[in-house]
Amino acid sequence: MEKTMQAGGGSALRETIVGIVLRIFTYIILIIGAAFLVMPYLWMLLGSFKAPLDANALEFRFFPQEWIFTNYTDLFTSPNFPIVNAFFNTVLVEVSVIVVGTFVSAMAAFSFAKLKLPHKTFWLLFLMSGMMVPYAALMLPQFRVFQTIGMFDTLWPLILPGFFGNVSMLFFLVQYMRGIPNAYFEAARIDGAGHFTCFIRIMLPLVKTAIAAQVIFWFIGIWNDYFAPSIYLITPGRMTLQALLGSLNPSMNRQYLPMALAGAVLSSIPMFVIYLSCQKFFIESLAISGVKG
Repeated sequence: MEKTMQAGGGSALRETIVGIVLRIFTYIILIIGAAFLVMPYLWMLLGSFKAPLDANALEFRFFPQEWIFTNYTDLFTSPNFPIVNAFFNTVLVEVSVIVVGTFVSAMAAFSFAKLKLPHKTFWLLFLMSGMMVPYAALMLPQFRVFQTIGMFDTLWPLILPGFFGNVSMLFFLVQYMRGIPNAYFEAARIDGAGHFTCFIRIMLPLVKTAIAAQVIFWFIGIWNDYFAPSIYLITPGRMTLQALLGSLNPSMNRQYLPMALAGAVLSSIPMFVIYLSCQKFFIESLAISGVKG
């Protein structure tokens, strides 16, 4: 028995050592991966404090030879790059699209999830099939339409499509709403509540966490969007933030590289604030997707 106990103790010790080694190895791999992920952002941050010649040097220089802080002030003082207007244009697109589009998406999801609609499964699949069409295939027809109706070089091509909702948000909310018991709405209808009252008074409070998670993702997508604004906007005073930063075009004029990096740093600050303050919504969104999807 004593030999058996010693053998069992040695086996437990080996398992403990193996577990510690595996944990150390895992942490090393994670640290290396995190370093590779953070390295480009640190280079961008430090590059925003470099002189143009230093930032465009052929040899790799991580730290600036001379710290230049005027790259940030030049963004706000240069008349060719109205970054304040670009910021407010981006916020205008964000607020208008997210407020209206989220409400429309939630109403549509409520209709598909809880109302008796003819062929609603077909129409839901029909709407979702639009997600398989790449934007590049729709870019030219959509551009010609907005150009014909006189909306080129305005914010309307970025705002109007969002008024009709977001298909990915619609599908996510449909799956979530289907898990809510119908007893709530049946009781409300007995008391005389209509469909819209059930949606506003009952459904919205119950799905606010799911809506918040989707709004965060939609906000980030609109904030970081460069492709669509670069197609429709050509006047600097009407550009969104990412389109204006793209117009700096360091490849055409190398002196703009530090300014472009400084603008990229400033535009990333709201993303950090949102992520740090809304981490629980990101986690809950993943949990909801796993349970309800």
